[in-house]
Amino acid sequence: MTKRYWYVILTYILMQFSGILFIPSMRLILQMGRQEAIVSWTIISFIIGLVVILFLMKPDMKMPQSRDASSPGIMVVWILAGLFMAYLAQGIAAMIETYAFGIQPGSQNTEMIMDIARAAPIFMVIPALIAPIMEEIIFRKIIFGAFYKRTNFFIAALLSSFIFGIIHGEPEHILIYASMGFVFAFLYVQTKRIIVPIVVHMLLNSISVTVQFLLDPEQLEKMMKQYEQMQMILIGG
Repeated sequence: MTKRYWYVILTYILMQFSGILFIPSMRLILQMGRQEAIVSWTIISFIIGLVVILFLMKPDMKMPQSRDASSPGIMVVWILAGLFMAYLAQGIAAMIETYAFGIQPGSQNTEMIMDIARAAPIFMVIPALIAPIMEEIIFRKIIFGAFYKRTNFFIAALLSSFIFGIIHGEPEHILIYASMGFVFAFLYVQTKRIIVPIVVHMLLNSISVTVQFLLDPEQLEKMMKQYEQMQMILIGG
């Protein structure tokens, strides 16, 4: 792994933990409320992090594309196929978690993001646009790519997806995150273009955030119950 890749990873880690120092500072200096400071610093830190990461990745952007990299038309096909694959993988993983391990559906991480987004809609730019770019560069291009050079696809995807799940702070949903990671890694290998998993990741997050933003909590709860009933029918429960 090149030195600049380690700098990219370090930038991401510093960005994730920067709030420990800067959020209290913003509240003290600018007299902000807690939530206002969290939203403001999260947006600022993600934008700074993205700019730094893209700057560090400039040499990669200037490299010529692989000869067998997908054409724009094929990329569109893989993006649409990848969206379907991601939803299918996520659904299967959710069923395994629920009926094999007794883990209740729903994500505290997503709920927290949506609570913030409802209070400050501008926050949606983070999960919908900025986070997918950084996460695919780090977890697919850098981490998966490093493992893939030394092992086969399955092991590389498994290890990178495990790290991807752990970093989201919901180990109980590691199967769901791992399933996403496998799909994104597969799309990256098939197309030889990191932009494909980035776009699929963006679409998944954007659809999820938009749907949850437009629906009130009661509607979401009703939809979750209908989803659980559908799962019961599918598995013959």
